[in-house]
Amino acid sequence: MRHVFSVRVYYEDTDMGGLVYHANYLKYIERARSDWVREQGLDQNAMREQGLIFVVRRVEADYLAPARYDDLLEVRTSVKSVTGARLVMTQEVMLEGKILFRAEVTAVCTSLQGQPARLPPQLRQKLH
Repeated sequence: MRHVFSVRVYYEDTDMGGLVYHANYLKYIERARSDWVREQGLDQNAMREQGLIFVVRRVEADYLAPARYDDLLEVRTSVKSVTGARLVMTQEVMLEGKILFRAEVTAVCTSLQGQPARLPPQLRQKLH
């Protein structure tokens, strides 16, 4: 199951050298994950009202090539593995078929107090 999300690079996304500032790639992949969750039929506001949230536990990132102002990027998100409370995803930021940035992101479901919680049943069912 692969999700594709498009993002345009704006001037505010770039550094003094005209390249996308490194931390902005994390914003791009966060937007793509949020869009993926929504596409799975999950309402994160409703989840929070039920006392559950997703938090990022780990990110391993590789910066392979730069993106520049006005590039139209594609963020590809794939699920690598799922357990009761954990979701590991691979995300790639691409430009015209070339991978610029790659990350493996581990997200976990927790209570509002930070205690581990099971992933919502409808998500587990879709992913298994």
